[in-house]
Amino acid sequence: MTDSKSLDPHADREAKNYENPVPSREFILSFLESAGVPMNRNDLFTALELAGEDQYEGLRRRLNAMLRDGQLVFTRRQCYALPDKLEMIKGYVIGHKDGYGWVRPEGVIGKEQDLVLPFHQMRNIIHGDYVLAQQSGTDKRGRKEARIVRVLEERAMKIVGRFFLEFGHAYVVADDSRIHHDILIPKEHRMGARMGNVVVIEVTDRGNRSRGMTGKVVEVLGENLAPGMETQIAIRTHQIPNEWPEEVTKQIASLQEEVPEEAKKGRVDLRELPLVTIDGEDARDFDDAVYCEKKKAVAGVYGSLLRMSVTTYVQIQH
Repeated sequence: MTDSKSLDPHADREAKNYENPVPSREFILSFLESAGVPMNRNDLFTALELAGEDQYEGLRRRLNAMLRDGQLVFTRRQCYALPDKLEMIKGYVIGHKDGYGWVRPEGVIGKEQDLVLPFHQMRNIIHGDYVLAQQSGTDKRGRKEARIVRVLEERAMKIVGRFFLEFGHAYVVADDSRIHHDILIPKEHRMGARMGNVVVIEVTDRGNRSRGMTGKVVEVLGENLAPGMETQIAIRTHQIPNEWPEEVTKQIASLQEEVPEEAKKGRVDLRELPLVTIDGEDARDFDDAVYCEKKKAVAGVYGSLLRMSVTTYVQIQH
């Protein structure tokens, strides 16, 4: 038995936030550390000297929130325990094209401490998920295996892949081979995608042991072999910003088709010359050009390479 209100250093904070406060997360963690053994909810309720339905419900919600955030683990005996006491690890899932994966402990660089996740553990897990895991043994090759205790944070990134349609059923195969799932796409969430199109999807349901993952198309990029498609896939896979900020859009809208007089000062006007750009069709800018003309008095061709000063129109904001 303990007077949790007098011992909890965060009791005042909890009293300000809740009408019928329960011990803080910090105090519950400290209490379980001191107890040295896992405890069920009823035992905790009694040991913390709580009373009444409101505080029981408050404790239940607090413990559930701590489970969700990986601060506590719910054991098979329905007790609450500290993850480090059960040799739990937090880490990120690394998928493999063959369906299994690894969990790399948080903060670790390199694969020396990775634990293998068997195929059945990866059924509803996606490469990039942040999980709480526990070592479960070793595989046939002597590698440490782990089981997923809880997904602490699902992969937030969108997935780029190929859209397929077979016998009326649509699914997407991820371009990233570390995501081995075929993700089903309901008819109402296809956005007009056609067979073989490259699309961007969001996973809407992780599924379960008997039902696969489902998702929805949020963007159709086009045909797989379309020019520049590799770039579009890379931009979305690695979340590279590809949309102009609102400030830039506003600045572009203010530009005139006619060259302003102040831009001509200190420059030679060559707009009448037959300039030819040397930038390729897929270039991101067209600021390089050549101009050639024959010289009668001199054998051969005289030429110039010209470059436009884009900084005249794109001002750096400080």
